[in-house]
Amino acid sequence: MIFTETELPGAFIIDVDRMADERGFFARSWCEDEFAAHGILMPPLQANVSSNPHRGTLRGMHFQLSPHEETKLIRCTRGSILDVIVDLREESPTYGQWLGVELTADSFRMLFVPGRFAHGFLTLQDNTDVCYQVSAKYAPGHERGLRWNDPAIGIQWPFEPLLVSEKDQHHPDFYLRVPEPVE
Repeated sequence: MIFTETELPGAFIIDVDRMADERGFFARSWCEDEFAAHGILMPPLQANVSSNPHRGTLRGMHFQLSPHEETKLIRCTRGSILDVIVDLREESPTYGQWLGVELTADSFRMLFVPGRFAHGFLTLQDNTDVCYQVSAKYAPGHERGLRWNDPAIGIQWPFEPLLVSEKDQHHPDFYLRVPEPVE
């Protein structure tokens, strides 16, 4: 696997290293040792799939509070998405910043999302499926979200989403917390 750290520290774009021949190719999409070599200790405890029949479906921006924060390994298995993450680590120099990565079924590219990040995606094609491995089990009382169009974050979606759940439309505003000055 080929790990490329993004401008949001701890988040990685992961491309499979293909061993190809006339039959197609073979590649690993998960190896505990390779992930650990990049500081990623993520024993998957849950695997999720999202099937989306319509282009323009937006899911997110979701996260779970401590001690149930989730790390995620996202891959689009049919169609394509713009996968978006927001750094919610108050101590991070990239706190409040977002990153968008196009994931397609054809590329086999994955996005590793650290804990304490919000995550969501917009489908770019009809009939798009997304699979993700998650490091924590869903804890309903700890689930939170950011509004997908919150101006404080300023995510630049490629087009206006067509389908957004009622819940995702009404997440509270995000207020960027400015660190206290050190005396």
